[in-house]
Amino acid sequence: MTPLRILHLVGSAVSDFYVDLSRLYAQDCLENTANPALYEFHIAYITPDKQWRFPVELSQEAIATAKPLSLAQALQVLEQLQIDVMVPQMFCVPGMTQYRSLFELLNIPYVGNTADLMALVSDKAKTKAIVAAAGVVVPAGEVLRAGDLPSINFPVVIKPMNGDNSIGVTLVKDIADYDAALQTALTHSDEVLVETFIPLGREIRCGVIVQAGKLICLPLEEYALDAATRPIRSYADKLKQNDTGDLDFAAKDSTKSWVIDTSDPITESVWAMARKCHEALGCRHYSLFDFRIDPHGNPWFLEAGLYCSFAETSVLSAMTEAAGIPLDKFFHGMLQDAMDDRSSFV
Repeated sequence: MTPLRILHLVGSAVSDFYVDLSRLYAQDCLENTANPALYEFHIAYITPDKQWRFPVELSQEAIATAKPLSLAQALQVLEQLQIDVMVPQMFCVPGMTQYRSLFELLNIPYVGNTADLMALVSDKAKTKAIVAAAGVVVPAGEVLRAGDLPSINFPVVIKPMNGDNSIGVTLVKDIADYDAALQTALTHSDEVLVETFIPLGREIRCGVIVQAGKLICLPLEEYALDAATRPIRSYADKLKQNDTGDLDFAAKDSTKSWVIDTSDPITESVWAMARKCHEALGCRHYSLFDFRIDPHGNPWFLEAGLYCSFAETSVLSAMTEAAGIPLDKFFHGMLQDAMDDRSSFV
């Protein structure tokens, strides 16, 4: 059998932070899904100057020695490579939208949700409005800009409209701390979403995958929070800098997050909401949603995170593993689904 020619699209057209974030997850994926009998891996590496490189691996040395190319030159390389399927590893907004659209134009299928859906969910307020219309419970919220004051009562959570990894997210208990939190969020986005703070009971993530046309909800993952000391998740819970100054994963162990047994009473209600979210948004292949469980056990939708790097440390990888689907099988199944869906954008 001829190995599939897989392109990992890595980097960022926006900032060095997103370049490092992308490289971190992509490297994990490359290390844990490599199978020369099945795949021939290639890498396209984008930098904020919009140049492309095709390094043989993701070490700093390999990237530095790879020739920088314009888009026109990169397209010639892509034509020569004859890629079967692309795996998106870019987390900046252009990476999740414009660069995915490019591969649609090139008729190269890719894993994950479409560019137009990724553009939609980059706007947290629009995402909330769509799932709310489908009957999913969401916190009250409003979109504000510099100089605006919230009309909803404190405490509130302020978050950049199109941020992720909890960057710029702040819990504000009263008006005295509002301006500083607003300015923090505005450094990452021109608009912010201000939401009613839901008191902590639990915080849950739910993954959904599509198998044979059916939605399969995965075992939930719960995060360790404390109502008094850590009422919301922060950037430090997810990412850190290592001893060399490079971006790295925050420690993932059973004291910080864990997969919940499916017999947990909260599972069915969260699964029901996740299915509604997946269908209302028009997701394909997989989806991932954050829910806040209040002290009375009621789930509230927080955000949609419709990407997966297929790193061993990725949330969906942990969830599928808990469901009895090892990473290699999950990865291969998603590649096959992407190639089967080629006609969806032709």
